Amino acid sequence: MNYAASQRKPFQFALDLRSGVPVYRQIIDQVTGGMAAGALAAGDQLPTVRQLAVDLEINPNTVIRAYRELEIRGVLETHQGTGTFIGRQKVECDDAERQRRLHQLASEFAARVGSSGFTLEEVLEALDDMQRESGKKRR
Repeated sequence: MNYAASQRKPFQFALDLRSGVPVYRQIIDQVTGGMAAGALAAGDQLPTVRQLAVDLEINPNTVIRAYRELEIRGVLETHQGTGTFIGRQKVECDDAERQRRLHQLASEFAARVGSSGFTLEEVLEALDDMQRESGKKRR
């Protein structure tokens, strides 16, 4: 592991079995989201299929499916005997994938906010406040 990776907080997978999103898809989204957020970088090693399946209490075939799809996209590289790593190739999402992901995140967020008893107006006001605060910090 390189120095920069040792300075970052270890990446943790977490599933939401009530979200309606297939588990393999959640794994894919978390890996790509972790890369976008800088929590995962090229060369970082992911847990083995068996270890992730045990940690998440899911079938190993589900992890294999997610890892295989990420390999096909060029996100992951698997090296026999050493493990699965974040690939060095920069992966770009097309517009349709970005819109699908945004819609998924917005739907999950709306469901959680609604189940917590907040109104849409309260959420929009909080988001506006966050945007204003973010703008002040940049200056």
